[in-house]
Amino acid sequence: MTVQSSDVTAPPAPRTLADTGLSLVMLRDILLKTMFRMNLELVSRIAPVICLPAPLAQELVDLARSQRLVEATGTLHATSGNEMGYQLTDQGKAWALDALSQSEYYGAMPVPLDRYRLQVERQSVRHIKLTRAQLTAAMGHLILPDELLDHLGPAVTSGRSILMYGPPGNGKSSISNGIRDALGDRIYVPRALEYSGQVITVYDPIVHRSAESAVDDPTSLRRTSNRFDNRYVWCERPTVITGGELTLDMLDLTYNPVARTYQAPLQLKATGGIFIVDDLGRQAEPPQKLVNRWIVPLEENRDILALQSGEKFTVPFDTLVIFSTNFHPNEIFDGAALRRIFFKIKVDGPSQENFLKIFAMVAKKRKMPLDETALVHLMKAKFPTIDNRYANYMPVYLIDQMISVCDFEGLPYQMTPALIDRAWSNMFVRDEVIAK
Repeated sequence: MTVQSSDVTAPPAPRTLADTGLSLVMLRDILLKTMFRMNLELVSRIAPVICLPAPLAQELVDLARSQRLVEATGTLHATSGNEMGYQLTDQGKAWALDALSQSEYYGAMPVPLDRYRLQVERQSVRHIKLTRAQLTAAMGHLILPDELLDHLGPAVTSGRSILMYGPPGNGKSSISNGIRDALGDRIYVPRALEYSGQVITVYDPIVHRSAESAVDDPTSLRRTSNRFDNRYVWCERPTVITGGELTLDMLDLTYNPVARTYQAPLQLKATGGIFIVDDLGRQAEPPQKLVNRWIVPLEENRDILALQSGEKFTVPFDTLVIFSTNFHPNEIFDGAALRRIFFKIKVDGPSQENFLKIFAMVAKKRKMPLDETALVHLMKAKFPTIDNRYANYMPVYLIDQMISVCDFEGLPYQMTPALIDRAWSNMFVRDEVIAK
């Protein structure tokens, strides 16, 4: 059994139906829809699907039964420990169909937004305090100058927004992923939220990585000390990575007119974790417009969303936002936008010394033997043609090019000046006029 993170307080399991924070009408309707859609008859199977403890699931069934929406089947299931079965009455089926016409949502009971705000505070990304050793360990696969870590460390620990800029191919995306790995702990992500009677699905298997945990047995009548609300999923701190495909409407609630339910926007799914906007400046929306959308969240730690009805409401904004761009910030932002981004960190190309370290590390990983003559040729004949501008992507590019040539020619992996020349020729496009 995996031990849960002691740094994050678990959301307490509800002991009564009132503890769920939901109305009895919503609880009953979701129960009926779930029984109807999934053809469930046993409380032991209903409880884990609606994510409530078995006693509360039984209480809901009894409530529906008292309203003649559910009836006992009158038989005991031999394979279920002689457990009583239940089914919807004709009136219950009609009620379920009417509820489904209003919202197709069924399954896990949602968490009221107000209750979720309390859990966000308990597990805020701003509570994380990273040491230099922890950040260095997470960046272990990268060779970075010490002064870069000097800037990154306080930025990550603050939980405030970060802008990384600099020439392409120098590891801004890899650094962002390293920051994600440095967080290391786990939080509780709600399967769905409830606001004003509307359901907003949050948990997304594509974004959230659930962790093995001591999940409560919802059928157990024993109350153990490590109980938590099973309407949440215990997950690694989430990371949402977007690039050139990011548009402003991806930051709003998505309404499904068929299911009549909402899906949380990307930044809400990233709550308690990291939101990485990679390749800023490559999106269809101007960078200034994208950052303007973030001004209130970045300054006030809250975001404003809107329902189909036009009703607006606030949700927690507890996310470490990392912007990464190959453009100079002054080219894509005005001063007001730059003030809203708390840390501006330039990521330059490596020094010659670090370039050679990266080259040697990649060669070892690719099982490419180093050759002094080839390296001298690379450093003395090739790099001066580009004013000795080194980039982190170049070692991987050059070595993979040489490996491809060796594979094609049937040669053992080797590094020669001639192979350096062939690899180098593919790394750049010559400026020349192409006849039409």
